[in-house]
Amino acid sequence: MSLNSLIISTLTPLGFPVAFQALSPEEKALNPHTYITFFEYNQRGALFADDEEIKSAHSIQVDIWSKYNYSNLVKQVKGSLKKVGFTRIMETEFYEDEIEFYHKVIRFSFTQEGGI
Repeated sequence: MSLNSLIISTLTPLGFPVAFQALSPEEKALNPHTYITFFEYNQRGALFADDEEIKSAHSIQVDIWSKYNYSNLVKQVKGSLKKVGFTRIMETEFYEDEIEFYHKVIRFSFTQEGGI
């Protein structure tokens, strides 16, 4: 299973749209009041043996967008990703005036077997 598929399958049961990088035009047309996007911002070798990469480390950013209080959803996202092996490394939040959404940024690390 790809990393993107793992994230989508882990977060979709939370009941909100989940998309790699951005919602599709069809999803945007539904005008969701809460949704989740994510992307990988760094990938590097994490373990090497005999000059071969045997583990890769991925840095993933998950963005939660909502018109409403998203505190419970944030807890659910962190708990769900932790269960499948992600480690939270930081988080922050903003209010996006231009689009009138609250925006939670959570960054995770994930190490997986297999190299490049």
